[in-house]
Amino acid sequence: MSIATRTGDGGTTGLLYGQRVPKDHPQIEAVGAYDGLNVEIGAAALAAADAPTREILRAIQGTLIAVMGELACAEEDAARYAESTYARLQAADLEKLDALIAGLEARGLTFHHWATPGTNAASLALERARIAARAAERRLAALPAAGRHPRPLVPQWTNRLADLLWLLARAAETP
Repeated sequence: MSIATRTGDGGTTGLLYGQRVPKDHPQIEAVGAYDGLNVEIGAAALAAADAPTREILRAIQGTLIAVMGELACAEEDAARYAESTYARLQAADLEKLDALIAGLEARGLTFHHWATPGTNAASLALERARIAARAAERRLAALPAAGRHPRPLVPQWTNRLADLLWLLARAAETP
C-alpha cells in the first residue's frame, strides 16, 4: 500500500469513514489547522528548556490526535465515532488544562499585558503554537455553518490550550 493513492488528484479527500469532500471544505481546513497545531506543539516540545514542559506538550499532542479523529468524520458519522474504540477528547482533558493554567497563574504569571515574542527559542516556539491554536479555534468556529457541529468540549479545550500555551511562553521567558 502506497501513501500515493491518487484518490485526491481530482481535488477531493476522504473523511474518516470514507466520504469524499473537496480539499478546501471547512472540515478539512479545520483538521488541517489542528494538524498544523500538532506540528507547532512538537516544535515547542523540542525547544522546551525543561522536562516538565516537554511532558505537558507531548501529552497535548496525544490529545490532539483524538481531536483530529473526531473532527475527521462527517456529521452523520459522529455517533459511529463516539461508539468506536477511537480515542476521544474527555472532560478530564479540559480539567488537566485548567489545573495547569491554575498552577502557572499561582506562580505569578499573568496575562495583563501584550507579549513581545522572541525572548528565547522556547518562548517563541510556544507563541507559534499558541497562534496555531487560535487559528484552529477559528476554523472550528466555522464548522457549524458547513453542517458539522463538534461537541462543545472541543472548542472549550482548544480555547484553554491557547491560554496555557501563552502562560507557558511567559514561563519560558522567566529565569
